[in-house]
Amino acid sequence: MDLGLKGKVALVLAASKGLGRASAQTLASEGASVVIGSRDKDALAQAAQDIEHASGSKVLPIPVDVTKPEELEAFVAAAHRAFGRIDILVNNAGGPPVGTFDSFNDAQWQAAFELTLLSVIRLTRLVLPSMRTTGSGRIINIVSTSVKQPIDNLLLSNAIRPAVIGLAKSLSNELAPDNITVNNVCPGRILTDRLLAGHHMQGQLAKGVSPQVVLDAIAQDIPLKRLGKPEELASLVAFLASEQAAYITGTTTQVDGGLVRSLF
Repeated sequence: MDLGLKGKVALVLAASKGLGRASAQTLASEGASVVIGSRDKDALAQAAQDIEHASGSKVLPIPVDVTKPEELEAFVAAAHRAFGRIDILVNNAGGPPVGTFDSFNDAQWQAAFELTLLSVIRLTRLVLPSMRTTGSGRIINIVSTSVKQPIDNLLLSNAIRPAVIGLAKSLSNELAPDNITVNNVCPGRILTDRLLAGHHMQGQLAKGVSPQVVLDAIAQDIPLKRLGKPEELASLVAFLASEQAAYITGTTTQVDGGLVRSLF
């Protein structure tokens, strides 16, 4: 299937590794020019080189901290200068810290709000003029299955990520006349550096349990009995960015091997 992404320009955040990098790789493989951002300048440059070599598409790395509005403005401006248009925005950021209610103070709540919600608001605001000029656009938010089923010890994510869903649903209605779609993708347990660095994983490794045994245990309550691959989520991102997905907007779809038990 030709996704119709040749000639399109995509912005992908938190793209030096993990789900962001996989999304950038898939979009580039489909012919899109991709602007990737993250805080790690060296890892970002290496990711850009690798993706460009593998795909043949132009990949522009721009270091950015999504919690700093001036850096977001510079990121989007540089992307527009380089390519003259922005067609696709993939909002993505590392999740807020783990913990329960008593473990967080006001500053930590504010930081989680700026990382998880305000970054999406700011980036969306910045790309809309270009999308309206070209007469179409795709906004895709990578969130978490916590928006459908709260996850133990992830209070900040459980509380703040659903606000992204509410924002996206409202925007999908507001932006429909501009032919701009807004959708959310919810990764479940995907084999990324973040999962490997998790407290449970590290705790079990410290006890001498082998990595494969720990990963198999993490997958036991997933109906498909395995962890997801970053490229499996990236395939959905690319489809939602495509011409074939022009009639899909306001949706929230999990990529979780059946882990979430809710009906919607």
